[in-house]
Amino acid sequence: MEYGAAAAVARWTGQGKRVVYAMVTSGEAGIDGLDPEQCGPLREAEQIASAAVVGVDTVEFLHHQDGVLEYGLPLRRDIARLVRRHRPDVVITTNYRDTYGGVFPNQADHIAAGRATLDAVRDAGNRWVFRELLTEGLEPWDGVRMLLAGGSPEAAHGVDVTETFALGVASLAEHKAYLAGLGDGGMADPGEFLEGFGRQAGSRLGVRYGSVFEVLRLRPPA
Repeated sequence: MEYGAAAAVARWTGQGKRVVYAMVTSGEAGIDGLDPEQCGPLREAEQIASAAVVGVDTVEFLHHQDGVLEYGLPLRRDIARLVRRHRPDVVITTNYRDTYGGVFPNQADHIAAGRATLDAVRDAGNRWVFRELLTEGLEPWDGVRMLLAGGSPEAAHGVDVTETFALGVASLAEHKAYLAGLGDGGMADPGEFLEGFGRQAGSRLGVRYGSVFEVLRLRPPA
């Protein structure tokens, strides 16, 4: 979320919209020099702090294994459970396409998480899929109007984040241990990295900074 979408989240929470974060993994395989058992709790704490910067006070972790995430029924069920419990109008996920703009290959975890989320929001509305959720007291929820995939090469929807861009940078900066683990690469500097993409998206919108999403409509427009 922090690599581009957090500034949009800050805009939305500032407008009074409620946003909940759900993390499929704890990112425990993301720092080469830190054992996953130590890394997981640290990254969870940084994620919670990061979310708070943009007005998100609920962060849930599904604790699937980082780095080897598999698309499948267990992942779909866990995400469908969250959708039924929180009953959102809109669900945001990561880029689930094979590449970023046909240039850089996407990560397997990102693809699995995004595709599972797309299917899970539909599973959540069908009472005969994952019937065990009914025994947990979770009734079907088919109120998700659209899925937004951040960073997708098929993005055709933009959000003006000029006023909240600094909050997006501050949100990414809360991932201190992760950024330090990246070394001196371009992704390690939150402001520099986000500014390049923010300006590129903003130029398409005619504003200073933008954040872009692919929109998949699950219900007809109101």
